Amino acid sequence: MNGRFAISMHILTLLAKANGEWLTSDFIAGSININPVLVRKEISSLRNKGLVISREGKNGGSILAKPASQIRLSDVFLATRQGAFLGAARNTPNPDCPVGRQINKHLDTLYQEAEEALISKLGDSTLDVFSHRFD
Repeated sequence: MNGRFAISMHILTLLAKANGEWLTSDFIAGSININPVLVRKEISSLRNKGLVISREGKNGGSILAKPASQIRLSDVFLATRQGAFLGAARNTPNPDCPVGRQINKHLDTLYQEAEEALISKLGDSTLDVFSHRFD
């Protein structure tokens, strides 16, 4: 599973719950329980994808770039994706075997269909809906 997706969802959920208050990377890192450098790296990526606005300095921090109701969970997944969700076949099966010569092609299709289903499902929900699961 993509660890960046989980970290990004945590960051974005905190920002959604903050109702426009600027949150520092130190505050966010304390919630996630990771190094603030990792938070800043992920925030930079989210900023490049148009999901977060950040400012530096004494009154620095981050806020959502748009309302949580306009951020689909599929947007977050696609922003954090690092290659195929289920991976790709790495071995070279026996071409003389009827399964071996076709397995990678059929697995690639299966993996693509599964990822498309996941993206579709995540597209059905927004950060706003997700963030309302928390007290």
